[in-house]
Amino acid sequence: MKLADLLARLEYTCLQGTLDREVTQVIYDSEKAVTGCLFICIQGADHDGHDFAKDAVERGAEVLIVSREVPDVTGGVTVIRVADTRYAMAFISAAWFEYPAEKLKAIGITGTKGKTTTAYLVRSILERGGYHVGLIGTVEVIIGMTHIKAGNTTPESWLLQEYLHRMVQEGLDAVVMEVSSQALMLHRTQGFVFDYGVFTNLEPDHIGPKEHACFEEYLACKALLFRQCRTGIVNGDDSHWRRVTEGHTCRLETFGFGEDCMIRAQDPKLVRRSGNLGVTFRVSGPTQMEAEVGTPGKFSVYNALAAIAVCRHFDVGESEMKEALLTARVKGRIEPVKISDKFTLLIDYAHNAMALSNLLTTLRAYEPHRLICVFGCGGNRSVQRRFEMGEVSGRLADLTVITSDNPRFEEPMAIIEDIKSGMKKTEGRYLAICDRKEAIGYAISHAEEGDIIVLAGKGHEDYQEIRGVKYPMDERVLIRELLEEGTQHI
Repeated sequence: MKLADLLARLEYTCLQGTLDREVTQVIYDSEKAVTGCLFICIQGADHDGHDFAKDAVERGAEVLIVSREVPDVTGGVTVIRVADTRYAMAFISAAWFEYPAEKLKAIGITGTKGKTTTAYLVRSILERGGYHVGLIGTVEVIIGMTHIKAGNTTPESWLLQEYLHRMVQEGLDAVVMEVSSQALMLHRTQGFVFDYGVFTNLEPDHIGPKEHACFEEYLACKALLFRQCRTGIVNGDDSHWRRVTEGHTCRLETFGFGEDCMIRAQDPKLVRRSGNLGVTFRVSGPTQMEAEVGTPGKFSVYNALAAIAVCRHFDVGESEMKEALLTARVKGRIEPVKISDKFTLLIDYAHNAMALSNLLTTLRAYEPHRLICVFGCGGNRSVQRRFEMGEVSGRLADLTVITSDNPRFEEPMAIIEDIKSGMKKTEGRYLAICDRKEAIGYAISHAEEGDIIVLAGKGHEDYQEIRGVKYPMDERVLIRELLEEGTQHI
């Protein structure tokens, strides 16, 4: 592709060389540079691509995209200067793949919680309505029949554009993707405009080293989505929605329980039947219907409302919407694992105090005989998180089974002792079983009529990280093995 075509939608200065070049590849890893390629010097978490520009040229790069001077570059190389190389990479990548997002209906979802579930609900509804929909998110990337394990919630712009290109090649109609605050801050989703941008909610999270410096920055990054979409669909009950949409360039719609919301939920009722938890509610506004979600809690209604607010813009019938909302399941997001009519067993990704508190409070509303929480904490992460999660579970669960999560380079029992420190601030009953399979087996075999058991922390993960090695460990597999081994009292 011609260099001039790759730069067509960018502001830039040509510091040396000619624009009349044929580019053979677009590269941002100097070790992958090949003859005739364009190398983008991006600033990473640990390394700056500008420091490797000379290496890329020696490997054959003939075009450099820079935001500062690079030394020792020969006169035969074209050097293009831009204000931000990450921003430039998004546009160059979009151009390289011939702007695939413009051939799809693109739906982007941001927020602290609910992105993953809402994305799957949107995809489920649209698929039932006859659309062919790709998905890009925390758990996986779905392109037709291909499922790819995700590395980041929102991939780097080059990879994102490649996925979109493959979706176009597969003949898909639309794509729904989770858009993280990091992705917005690092311009991964630039180079195109979303047809619909969704805001679920905002709570203090992702603040710290290598994430966001403060809550204000976190909020400001979320707000960027609403300057990059045509229609913004936001949670009108969230206290931050006006600030998140400040300076928006899109048309706005709202959803929620509030009277001022465009799409409203009314008369929510908790549903518990044969080991499954859900909520029924009535939808009013431009879309009016009775609905039920097959997952528990008020936040499940919010996720459903967001999906309805998006999908009403497509040609989807009420029956398809209702069926999708009731049956859609997301791996590791309050995921029911049906093994008995006597009790309810759930798997969830809650891996910090805020998420665990929300989860257990939601489950407590279903008035279980006992609420049993099985969880651990990751190693080489905040010790404070362990104290906090221990205290939350001790306060809200009737019984806590403390176990191992991803110990990484720490000793599992040392992590468990930290969790116990938090537990001891409460009157909650607990025991520690380091082996996660044994811990799950204990909870299941000691379950009583009407109990709710939640396995928290791992969610969609199918591994356990120990001493730098990821060993296969999927809680669904562990449960199946326990059943095959004859775990008692099920």
